[in-house]
Amino acid sequence: MPQVARKLIGTGISVLLLAVLLPLNASATASDLQTVVDDLGREVTLSNTPRRIVSLAPSITETLFAIGLGDRVVGVTQYCDYPPEAQAKPKIGYTHPSLEAIVALQPDLIVAPREILRADMLGKFEQLQIPSYVFDVHTVDSILSHLQTLGLILGASAAADDVAREMRRRIEEIKARTSFLPRLRVLYVLNSEPLITVGPGSFIHEAIEMAGGTNVAARARTAYPRLSMEAVLKEDPELILFPTGRAEGIARGEEEHWQRWTTLSAIQHGRLHRVPNELLNRPGPRIVQGLDALARAIHPEAFAERGTP
Repeated sequence: MPQVARKLIGTGISVLLLAVLLPLNASATASDLQTVVDDLGREVTLSNTPRRIVSLAPSITETLFAIGLGDRVVGVTQYCDYPPEAQAKPKIGYTHPSLEAIVALQPDLIVAPREILRADMLGKFEQLQIPSYVFDVHTVDSILSHLQTLGLILGASAAADDVAREMRRRIEEIKARTSFLPRLRVLYVLNSEPLITVGPGSFIHEAIEMAGGTNVAARARTAYPRLSMEAVLKEDPELILFPTGRAEGIARGEEEHWQRWTTLSAIQHGRLHRVPNELLNRPGPRIVQGLDALARAIHPEAFAERGTP
């Protein structure tokens, strides 16, 4: 029995499943291999072009489908609901993905976001010799570069470049609509109690700026800071945004709890708006639609006559 199999018998993974995967692609020659570096600085060696991919985030699933590789996706999370075809893929969990379910799918690549991937899970992937590539998203541009990176790794560069080019065109058009308008002070509510928002180092913070707003948490020291109501009252947001969605985001009606803060400009002018969580909170190809929704909430006057970009 391979040494790695002996180490992992205690994890609950069957020997039969291990035998399917180990050693992974042992027959590959040096010319078949490609080595890439992920956002953790890890060298990831891939045998041939991966054909069986497990996605550990909705944004990654959407990206793979957007560049025409949905047929290679063999496992997704329970939140991977777009495009509709993704819903038919086998589910492997989310914050606590099932290692045995992943192994049973015989993947030759796992793609995961840094924010949910636990160190122990990454270690188990390495022990099982299943290549894993980790993305860490901080900016809108990194969303596009990750899309192109996946295209390069998976032999779909032409499709990925086309998608990225169109995304960049639409982003520039949206920015042009709002660039000369007064900037509104914006509070983006990820959670009300405790109040959690977005700060520098998060791509949503950057999206607010792109859409013609000023994030009231712009001086925060973390990407997803907690704010006190004292700080919110001091910054006096002119617009409060609530990401809502079917499975993720703020519950509908939560904005009603904010009506008690009558001194806030956003309350006085009735500027509390819902924005689609699945477009803004997921760092995938639909971020352009999310940016459009954000810009329309901040500056509806910029879109009153010209229509959708």
